[in-house]
Amino acid sequence: TSTGGITAKRAGRVGDTPVFGAGTFADDETCAVSCTGTGEVFIRYTAAADIAARLRYKGESLAKAAADVIAELAPCGGDGGLIALGAAGDPVMPFNSSGMYRGMIGGDRMLRTAIHREEFRAVPL
Repeated sequence: TSTGGITAKRAGRVGDTPVFGAGTFADDETCAVSCTGTGEVFIRYTAAADIAARLRYKGESLAKAAADVIAELAPCGGDGGLIALGAAGDPVMPFNSSGMYRGMIGGDRMLRTAIHREEFRAVPL
């Protein structure tokens, strides 16, 4: 998950990471989400909870819900991205910034990492 910190942040600033529904969300029926980016915008728009609501109430796929939320945050100054897992463990990692450090280990025991929009680089464990 995200560190919840940015360089040169104001003293006393609380980012979205510890705010359930904004930078973090999880339940057994829909998804688990961890966001990173311009926390104030992720808080204002309850980004993580919005993704779960789109799954629960609109029947959207995790990929569509997560990508749409990230795209909708961009015009508001919400640069960043997220890592989300669906109830069945399916991962999505959309972002609207130039890059986002991310990685995962799949059932095939391959470590996959990426920073920019390139395909994941896979390495066996």
